[in-house]
Amino acid sequence: MRYLTDRKRAVGKGSAHSGTEHHWSMTVTAVILAFLVPTWLYIFGSALGGTRAEVLATFARPFPAILTALVLVVAMRHFAKGATSAIEDYLRGSARKATLIAVYSLAALIAAVGFWALLRIMMIS
Repeated sequence: MRYLTDRKRAVGKGSAHSGTEHHWSMTVTAVILAFLVPTWLYIFGSALGGTRAEVLATFARPFPAILTALVLVVAMRHFAKGATSAIEDYLRGSARKATLIAVYSLAALIAAVGFWALLRIMMIS
């Protein structure tokens, strides 16, 4: 006779078999973004309205550049995981696959363009 706890019986019973991991991933990225985004907005807001040279000088410094890169990585990961959850709930078949590919491609494109812009700023300054 096997004794199973309620938790052990429930593990792997969700529709995607990864609900707990997805929930924790989204929670962790949301908490990280809750600290990163206001800090980044403060730096971005202080640079807003400045001349081109002032903005380039602001984002050429290590802290704003690293913070911007972190915001890009975490935000695009959070976006892709959240959009994936919604897509998996409402779409089926090839439409689901195509939309998932589009969402992951969009997130990667936004991150790549952001990194390219950061590198350009660092090379110019």
